[in-house]
Amino acid sequence: MKCVICNLGTTRPGTTTMTLERENSTLVVKQVPAQVCENCGEAWLEEETVSHLESLLETMVSNGTEVALQRYAVA
Repeated sequence: MKCVICNLGTTRPGTTTMTLERENSTLVVKQVPAQVCENCGEAWLEEETVSHLESLLETMVSNGTEVALQRYAVA
């Protein structure tokens, strides 16, 4: 897919690091699968991946965890 941000690169399968925040919680997840632009580095996530990340964040918020760092893994 052609990058809609830079209009120069093409996206390829890769990984990215995502930082998510809600209320007083911050979640940093490394090695998240994504389509990444080879030119500008912009990343796009599949809907299933986004849902998984949101679930992780919701669990953090409900547990009262303020900061967490982890690698992406599907249970």
